[in-house]
Amino acid sequence: MRPDPRFHACIIAGGSGERLWPMSRVSAPKHLLKIFSERTLLEQTVLRLRGVVLTRNIWILTNRAQVAHVRRVLPGFPKGQIVAEPSRRDTAPAAALATGLVYARDPGGVVAILPADALIKDTKRFAQQLEQALRWAAQEAGGGHGLLTFAVAPTFPATGYGYLELGPELARGRHGSRLLKVQRFVEKPDLKTARGYLAGGGYAWNAGIFVWSARRFLSEVSRTAPRLARFVRDFPAGDPARYLSRRFGSLPKASVDYAVLEKAAAVSTVIAKFDWDDVGSWSALNKHFKCDPSGNIALGQVVSVSTKNTIAVSNGRVIGLCGVRDLVVVETPDAVLVCHKDCVQDIKRLLPGLPKHIV
Repeated sequence: MRPDPRFHACIIAGGSGERLWPMSRVSAPKHLLKIFSERTLLEQTVLRLRGVVLTRNIWILTNRAQVAHVRRVLPGFPKGQIVAEPSRRDTAPAAALATGLVYARDPGGVVAILPADALIKDTKRFAQQLEQALRWAAQEAGGGHGLLTFAVAPTFPATGYGYLELGPELARGRHGSRLLKVQRFVEKPDLKTARGYLAGGGYAWNAGIFVWSARRFLSEVSRTAPRLARFVRDFPAGDPARYLSRRFGSLPKASVDYAVLEKAAAVSTVIAKFDWDDVGSWSALNKHFKCDPSGNIALGQVVSVSTKNTIAVSNGRVIGLCGVRDLVVVETPDAVLVCHKDCVQDIKRLLPGLPKHIV
């Protein structure tokens, strides 16, 4: 069946992926790398939308440093649908930009906003649930369930994710989709709190996937974030480059959770039935690659002796490991990372001290 022409999708593809340095760089972050398959995470994200959203209704929001690389990765994708943000302003302005693109072309449109760097293997279930979410948002354009998010059931006490406190069930849809009320948004917790969320239930990870009608979003931000509302309302139907250069930089630098969702009259969430991983650090490789009998993962040219529980990634030169354990070692042509596994979340702290040409 042909996708509903009211449905649109905006892929947020401007992140830096700092925790996957040295392979991930400002100009070529993790969504533009081929780490987990022969396709980049961005390519996989675009392909997951097939059958749900028409190609002409898919937009990629990136930044000036990444435009050329995005075009190389997606040579057949319409160039006019790759939009560069002129400055980094966090996710609330990005959400306003995505909604403005849709509203200017189809005021009755419904938009899904998706990160480019999530790894989802169950593409069929994802497509089914995304379509259901778009239909819920289209039906509720004037009220009801409000703005929609996606929630992922936690499998460990993560301290690097935001959480949703779940409320009562609001609706059931096709393919087992359930829509629940969001009671509140919770910032990244400490380990003790995260363990409590996991043990007690009633909480889920915020997957950073949002769905809403353009009119509903505009109604919400007209009340809580007038600058975002004016930006959406004034958005041009043609090439937005000049408009963005004049207006985007003045938008408040804030997350969409803080600026929009936490203040919205109603937010609901679809419980994801598909697998999901934000691939936030090198330790994510443990979930997607087979370990040897000593718990090691080796990609590329790696030779190891008496080595345990270590991740090694070679992009050309041979890595030799002898008598070490619990390390992450990543080689690129111009940099080498050696990091204890317990410190993978701190890799971004290296970046201010590194030469700019390798960041």
